[in-house]
Parts: sequence; C-alpha cells; structure tokens
Amino acid sequence: MAALFRIMMMFAGYTAACIAASLVLTIGTLTPHWNVVMNSFGVPSPEVQSAALWVVVALGTVAIFVVGLLPTLLVMVLAEGLALRSAVIYGVIGGLLALAGAYGLDFAGYIAAPDSSLAHEREVFAAAGIAGGLVYWLFAGRRAGAWK
Repeated sequence: MAALFRIMMMFAGYTAACIAASLVLTIGTLTPHWNVVMNSFGVPSPEVQSAALWVVVALGTVAIFVVGLLPTLLVMVLAEGLALRSAVIYGVIGGLLALAGAYGLDFAGYIAAPDSSLAHEREVFAAAGIAGGLVYWLFAGRRAGAWK
C-alpha cells in the first residue's frame, strides 16, 4: 500500500514539475518579446495576453510531460531506490535533464564555443529544469525511499 501511494505521489510530483517547468519556460522565452495585443478599439488587452499565456503554458506542460517522461522516470526510480532526498540534487538533475533534452549531451561544445544568442535560451532551459526538479522534490523527493 505504501509503495502504491509513493507511485501516486511520484506521478503527481512529475505533473506539478512539468507545470512549473512550462511556466518558467514560457515566461522566460515569450515575455521578453511579448507584443502588446490590442483589442478592437486599439486599447491594450491584458486579458487576452493572460489567456494566451496560460494556453501556451498548458501546451508546454503537455509537451514537457511527453518528451521528458522516459529520462525523468529513470531518474525518479533511481532517486527512490537510492533514497536521495536533497533538494540540491533534484535541482541539479532537473537542470541537467532540461539542458540535455533541449540541446543533446554535448555540454563541452556549449562551453567551448559560447554563442550569445543561445546563452539566454540555455539559461531559460536550465532554470525551467531546476524549477521542475525543485517542485518534484517538494511533492515527492523529500520522502524518497520512505516506502522501504
């Protein structure tokens, strides 16, 4: 029974982590380039911008959930088995998984040839992964391995 509860908490934590990562990714990538949406009277409409922002967050959550499921599932199972409970570990692993998922595993190429146009994107992806990792830790990682 305790193992089933842990699996449910892991799933809820992963879902919440995907929402947090999508929110950080959306705000970090869209809002610096966000144009003011005008209504039919030529007045800026914050309601339309807010609705569009939440639609993008929802679509991003689904994309992050599907794309990141397999590698994150592997990390979650390892963390449960090894009873890793440190928030720092979850933040670092989340950032590394986000960067690896977005850019591949060639981390040395990013350091050797930094490109200023990609630097902001790397920072946003790392921040999204860190946020996702910390939210997962908040839901499920604090009690990792407690079912043993």
